[in-house]
Amino acid sequence: QVQLVESGGGLVQPGGSLRLSCVVSVSTFSTYHAGWYRQAPGKQREKVATITRRSGGSTTYAESVKGRFTISRDNSKNSVYLQMDGLKPEDTAVYYCNVDPTLHTLLEEWKSIPSWGQGTQVTVSS
Repeated sequence: QVQLVESGGGLVQPGGSLRLSCVVSVSTFSTYHAGWYRQAPGKQREKVATITRRSGGSTTYAESVKGRFTISRDNSKNSVYLQMDGLKPEDTAVYYCNVDPTLHTLLEEWKSIPSWGQGTQVTVSS
């Protein structure tokens, strides 16, 4: 059973930055691809970014965050990060990470993943 603990959220003004962290409790983290997702109030959860299993791996981003957010990972720390710069009010959401051995699952089938962490709240407001 994979356990996910997200942290780093908070209240930030528009244009500000936050760095989210996700610690993954699994013995073979380097064999898992990883992704960040978010759910805004009253909206469905959406995919934000993904990264393949090796440190410095290939990444994908939602169009709405391209050029502002950066996903990274440190396999020695079983951790995935989301650096968020140029934050906008529409980035307000609960942010979740997840992992899977299959990239396709994180890209296309992530809604079927049964286990999620508690998420971390990001609020962008002046």
